[in-house]
Amino acid sequence: MILVDSSVWIDYFRGTATPQAEKLDSLLGTEPIATGDLVLTEVLRGFVSDRDFNQAKKLLTSLVVVDLAGRDIAIQAARNFRALRVLGVTVRKTIDTLIATRCIESRLTLLYSDRDFDPFVQHLGLRSALPGS
Repeated sequence: MILVDSSVWIDYFRGTATPQAEKLDSLLGTEPIATGDLVLTEVLRGFVSDRDFNQAKKLLTSLVVVDLAGRDIAIQAARNFRALRVLGVTVRKTIDTLIATRCIESRLTLLYSDRDFDPFVQHLGLRSALPGS
């Protein structure tokens, strides 16, 4: 299953042509797609109109919605953050550490366009939905 990060959903809903948004468009309806509960919040909070909010909510909640945190993931995310820091990498956003850790622990592939996930791919085994990401 592929979990889609807010960085990709935002481009998708804005109609921004990126390799990740195009990949998402090709996956919808053909592959099992998931989103995270925190991703849902990040994406939905950006809509100005009720109409757009409701359309996006309908699509996003029709997917598998993964609970991203919880005690065990929170502790492992802290471990992952510390492991990357030892390597000289500081992840800018805690939520990205939680998303990456949930994907690693649950063996989910992540579709993202946020560079904060790259160290998780390079050093901790996160699987990217786009080769070369």
